[in-house]
Amino acid sequence: MVIDGIEILNRMERAVERVRERLLRVTSLLNAAGIDYAVAGGHAVAAWVSTVDEAAVRNTRDVDIVVRERDIERMRTVLEPEGYRYRHVAGLDMFLDPEGTKAREAVHLVLAHHRTEAGFELPGVEDAVQFGAYKILTLEALVRSKLIANRRKDQVHLLDMVSLGLIDETWPARFEPELGARLQALLDDPNG
Repeated sequence: MVIDGIEILNRMERAVERVRERLLRVTSLLNAAGIDYAVAGGHAVAAWVSTVDEAAVRNTRDVDIVVRERDIERMRTVLEPEGYRYRHVAGLDMFLDPEGTKAREAVHLVLAHHRTEAGFELPGVEDAVQFGAYKILTLEALVRSKLIANRRKDQVHLLDMVSLGLIDETWPARFEPELGARLQALLDDPNG
């Protein structure tokens, strides 16, 4: 098998660009409609990381946006005419893009102030700051959401922010004990 290195690099670049375009297109439509939101997940991490070291930014394949549940119908009236398709699958609300993306590449909606099964409250749209053309979660709200999710990729995102000095040993005290302990464990043993 012959691998064309240039073609592979081009495909990688196109994949990253498609996700970036999806983020910008959706947030532009939400901005124009006056719908409150906050970009979360990997894009919010990338935004905060880029303020310190753009070379440390990781790519992500989806777009996570915190929205109020009551705004989903309004979002549909704004996004569906642009070709986005709303889906509610396995307890997740999402918009698939006009190019027919897969669910893992969609715009995933995180419901503002939703309580998780463990009783943690997710951030809200008011926990946002302007970052260029769109709004992202504040650093503290983003860290909280990553501690709540607590998947391996969330831990890696937190460790990236620790390694760049965005999070330090004073941060665990900002959160309730269980979340603070999760962060302290990462600070104590970053190689875990």
